[in-house]
Amino acid sequence: MKKNTYCILIAILMMPAFMYGQHNPAGELIPSLPLKEAKVTKAKALVPAETPVDGEMEIKVNASPKKSLFKEDDKIRYAFDVKSTYPTKQQGKLTVLVNTDLGDKVYEKSYDFKVSKNGSQSMVISLPHQTAGFYQVKFMLNLTDYDDTVKRIFGVAPEKIKATVVNKPNDFDAFWDSGKETLKKIAPQFKVTKDPEQSTKQKDVYLVEMHSWGNAIIRGWLTMPVKRPHHIPVKYRLPGYIVTMKPTMDDDDFAVFNLNVRGNGNSKDAIKYYGQYNLFHIDSRDEYIYRGVYMDCIRGLDFITAYADFFGFDTERVGVVGGSQGAGLAIALAGLDNRVKLVTAELPLYADLRDAIKIGPTLYPEKKSPIWMLNDYVQRTHSFTEKKLFALWDYYDPINFAPQVKCPVLLAISLLDELCPPRCSYAMYNQLGSKKKETWVSPDLTHEVDDNYYQFQYYWIKETFILP
Repeated sequence: MKKNTYCILIAILMMPAFMYGQHNPAGELIPSLPLKEAKVTKAKALVPAETPVDGEMEIKVNASPKKSLFKEDDKIRYAFDVKSTYPTKQQGKLTVLVNTDLGDKVYEKSYDFKVSKNGSQSMVISLPHQTAGFYQVKFMLNLTDYDDTVKRIFGVAPEKIKATVVNKPNDFDAFWDSGKETLKKIAPQFKVTKDPEQSTKQKDVYLVEMHSWGNAIIRGWLTMPVKRPHHIPVKYRLPGYIVTMKPTMDDDDFAVFNLNVRGNGNSKDAIKYYGQYNLFHIDSRDEYIYRGVYMDCIRGLDFITAYADFFGFDTERVGVVGGSQGAGLAIALAGLDNRVKLVTAELPLYADLRDAIKIGPTLYPEKKSPIWMLNDYVQRTHSFTEKKLFALWDYYDPINFAPQVKCPVLLAISLLDELCPPRCSYAMYNQLGSKKKETWVSPDLTHEVDDNYYQFQYYWIKETFILP
């Protein structure tokens, strides 16, 4: 970010109204300030502004190791490299500031920093050991004609991270068992219709409709390879926050069922909600929108089971896939229903909500995420306290479903994620009851994963399901 080197020169020749007062329509003098004897000041000659120095800075900041995850006894090191196109020497300070993800300062140090004209400069910066957790480090560069701040997140001993508070209600299991029993009493009335407009020579596309919680009609899209084995594994994909799920046309090895839960995509008319999606009926544990959403996910499994023989679904190879909200739904579903045989989850929204609602506003106060919406509602609604929010969300937080997840899990995490803090994702991951679990870390991305992840995910699923 270049410094503003332009000067705004204002020559005030005569301003009698401001010096002595201002006239009203009747012509009377109305003083705007106590009247003082006017001083006569000789006008100074105007000095032309200096021509701004034009140039750019390329800054690269890389941790060692690249994933930015360290053991408690590891040396924490960053390579800080700058390449300048400025035609003049740049000098000043590089300040390194380390905070916890809750904003507490743990380290600060400044270094003299110089870059020759059209030159480059490199430093290796060592940080002191830290205890288990995640930390934000800011590299603040202040030079002659250039200021910038680069932010990074690093983790220490993430396998030891625990949620500050895990409060699983005593009637948690009874609450969800009751919900599942109620859902069983609602006839699904499945309706499957081939869509000739979206089908191709390689893929058959079907619209799937079913009755779910509260007898709401929800929909999804099933895509099947035309040439397929007698038994085909299934990818069951769950949606992100108010994300429309459409047919998946680029997967040749799986039947792919994309579900639009109530209020999303072609299930938008399943409910009529007002305001923010995640605030609908937030004052009621039993009527909260996510109770129906979680039940919709189970109903989608009911469809896969019911049509296993008709379509040749291999019910021993049903993998649930989701990102953001969909990742949280995938973990919750696997904890509720053992028909899920595998989970891949990217950037799990709402995981460890009690900590996430504190970390998000601290690191990214300007980001209006779904968690920000919950926090904002608490701040502006006197009758709905944070205590009430947690009492509700303890029934829906993916971290409380994690111990019941027994199937293999692949969890993708991005360290600069503004919506899903990495500490919260690891707190949930460490609670999983799975014998086989693995993480994929994108160190320099926000609410996304790097492109290499999807290839890794593809082969991880095939290896886990022992597919050719």
